[in-house]
Amino acid sequence: MTKKKILLIDDDELITMSLEMIICAGSEFEVVGKGRSGLEAVSLFDELRPDLLLMDIRMADMNGLEAAEAILSAHKDAAILFLTTFSDDEYIVKALKLGVRGYLLKQDYKSLPAALQAAINGQSVFGGAIVDKLPTLMSGAKGETGFDYRKYDISEKEYEVIQLVAEGFSNKEIAQKLFLSEGTVRNYLSCVLEKLDLRDRTQLAIFYLTQSKKTPTSMR
Repeated sequence: MTKKKILLIDDDELITMSLEMIICAGSEFEVVGKGRSGLEAVSLFDELRPDLLLMDIRMADMNGLEAAEAILSAHKDAAILFLTTFSDDEYIVKALKLGVRGYLLKQDYKSLPAALQAAINGQSVFGGAIVDKLPTLMSGAKGETGFDYRKYDISEKEYEVIQLVAEGFSNKEIAQKLFLSEGTVRNYLSCVLEKLDLRDRTQLAIFYLTQSKKTPTSMR
């Protein structure tokens, strides 16, 4: 089996060594390059063309967000996964808008191999603490964000369901707000996920946020 190539960028050499040990413990991955700044991330990505870039955010010279933006502008299909200590709302929103594959906190290191594989396979990967923040981020964006749902063949009622899912409401709560049965809400949700080719309501909330046309008020 051909190993997937991982580029590892973190300004803490001890953390880099520890992550490399975790990543290379199995037979699925190999670390093909390491760097300590965003500038190195951009240069090494161009040189090595890894299957996935695992990168910190706060670094000297160029931070991870700036590096990701530069890489994605040149390689739109680049798989980038952030692994950081910081769960700042502004960082999360910026990362989602850039279109990275995921955002994990370093305390989630035990789930790293599974997260790497999922991200390489094109799935969105977010740690529990990050997923918990989505409803708050969405409530701050309410009324100022959205996307042209019509081009996805989504009806106005389906769009209302998407908004409420993104704000963290359960199917029961959505049914009460829209005067629908729970079964109807489930049907709407299933149709929306199929139309958008998404796996679950978490990915749906992330999709809604990434399609936002403005930065939420709380981020300004």
